[in-house]
Amino acid sequence: MSQARILSIIPPMTQLNTPYPSTAYLTGFLREQGFDARQADLALALVLSLFSQDGLARLRERAKKLPARARSAQVEHFLAVYEGYAATIAPVIRFLQGRDSTLAHRIASRTLLPEGARFAAIDAYVDPEAPDADPLAWAFGELGSYDRARHIATLYLDDLADVLRDAADSRFEFVRYAESLALSQGSFDPLAQALAAPPTLVDDTLEALVTEALNVHTPDVVLLSVPFPGSVYAAFRIAQTVRRLRPETRIVLGGGYVNTELRSLAEPRVFDYFDYVTLDDGERPLLALMDHLAGGRSRERLVRTYLRDEQRVRYVNFPEPDVPFSETGTPTWDGLPIHDYLSLIDMLNPMHRLWSDGRWNKLTVAHGCYWKKCSFCDVSLDYISRYETANASLLADRIERIVAETGQTGFHFVDEAAPPKMLRALAEELIRRRLAITWWGNIRFEKSFDADLCRLLAQSGCIAVSGGLEVASDRLLKLMKKGVSVEQVARVTRDFTEAGILVHAYLMYGFPTQTVQDSVDALEYVRQLFEAGCIQSGYFHRFACTIHSPVGKQPAEYGIMLKPLPFAGFAQNDVGFSDPTGTDHAAMGRALAKALYNFMHGIGLDWDVRRWFDVRVPKTQVPRRFIERALTRA
Repeated sequence: MSQARILSIIPPMTQLNTPYPSTAYLTGFLREQGFDARQADLALALVLSLFSQDGLARLRERAKKLPARARSAQVEHFLAVYEGYAATIAPVIRFLQGRDSTLAHRIASRTLLPEGARFAAIDAYVDPEAPDADPLAWAFGELGSYDRARHIATLYLDDLADVLRDAADSRFEFVRYAESLALSQGSFDPLAQALAAPPTLVDDTLEALVTEALNVHTPDVVLLSVPFPGSVYAAFRIAQTVRRLRPETRIVLGGGYVNTELRSLAEPRVFDYFDYVTLDDGERPLLALMDHLAGGRSRERLVRTYLRDEQRVRYVNFPEPDVPFSETGTPTWDGLPIHDYLSLIDMLNPMHRLWSDGRWNKLTVAHGCYWKKCSFCDVSLDYISRYETANASLLADRIERIVAETGQTGFHFVDEAAPPKMLRALAEELIRRRLAITWWGNIRFEKSFDADLCRLLAQSGCIAVSGGLEVASDRLLKLMKKGVSVEQVARVTRDFTEAGILVHAYLMYGFPTQTVQDSVDALEYVRQLFEAGCIQSGYFHRFACTIHSPVGKQPAEYGIMLKPLPFAGFAQNDVGFSDPTGTDHAAMGRALAKALYNFMHGIGLDWDVRRWFDVRVPKTQVPRRFIERALTRA
């Protein structure tokens, strides 16, 4: 079956500014193996269909059918100024696709687009000491009309998404569609009920797009790569349509969500929609599956594959080695509309902007994590635990081929933590070849990143790095097995900054045994890092315990007790726990997020950090000049 036609689909919802890379990797690999492999991004296609003149007309019809008492203020606003939305939606989409840059001036003036509730957020930028000043000037400057316009256009789309949610489908979000139906959902029942319900406007639109894709590609096999819980519902809806229209087509489910949440799958109803469910890297399971479908091997020799056998789920894993990372081939974006993606500015955070703004070629420097010790991470799973590299020359070859295919030189290295040794070798190879690219990625703030290496990475095109400072506490960093200290992070981030590389810190709160004192002290460390200019961006995440992490596997070592995890054959990943400290982490999180947002804009860097908390907290125990002294000791 080497000539079988395989269609890999990105289901809604994922990023809108660049394709999720899984289908690009699989399509590139399968083509190198001789298959007729194709790909489609239905996440982007769905948004472009809904947010079009025809899409808004369909939305208005749904909204008008709502009783007046059931219409939200946002829906009423949409109906009242509908003509303004209908006249501007196509130009706004063209602008966000980079096809009409001169429109920036009119959008930035705030006289062209209808403005709903989302624009109230702009009031938060008003300087109380200069209330008549331009509220966006601090973010974009007097000459930043293009960026200002993209932020305004993003708020405009957010307004319309709110209308869609209120009037047509309460589950809709741009990147987390119907997430609650799949996120650590032990039972398949909620998802089954949603799939059996009458279709919404979003469902109808998606079905039309699936029908079109099937007519264009006539696939023998459809692969649905599901990275997040927020893309599961749509993936099942797509499979439902494929099953109805092309019952002879085999349908396969895989991706990051499956690899983390469906590792104990025992729900036979999943196979009403899918023929096979595969785990971990897809290359070897798909080669085995295609060989089986061609009659070359029995079902007993499938690799890491779930199937239904007489109404029971069976897992088959014939022992075959994975395809080496160096032999997985070059990802291809052929078949994806790379010029149709939307460059958005939704959050005024410099690192989040990289996530949503611009089309980045996503590439992996190595497979897995070279450290693989962090206690909060899913280190037991293959995508973390199996560490493999390729040589720098091969990586540079892949980069050259991708640039030649896409015409775009921006790269996001999507490793869990790119290894410094490989980054050094790759930087030297890029410089030797005079390859002018722009890149950014994830690292660990380890001492290998000294000033010389940081300058070399900048010379090779590095513009930003993100790394985990997590809870900025040496006690908790040791408990997390991060292998770094606050002093070390200060020195490494200072060296990156001095090389002209933006530094984003992943921060965490709510880790087992974290006290209020720990939270206050962590915020003081972060304040000093911003004050010293070591980091420019950051984001606080609430710790979530997963069953695949060391914390989830050995909770007693971290001083906690896990709560019972209801499981009825479907998904399981996040697990609740009881922490004897009794800290109100929600209250801590509000203060940490507020403080961090202001630190990024240079506000409150000279304040006592207790001012950010709305509950009484103790004084910090961190010396006032801790970071400054750590930098002088470097």
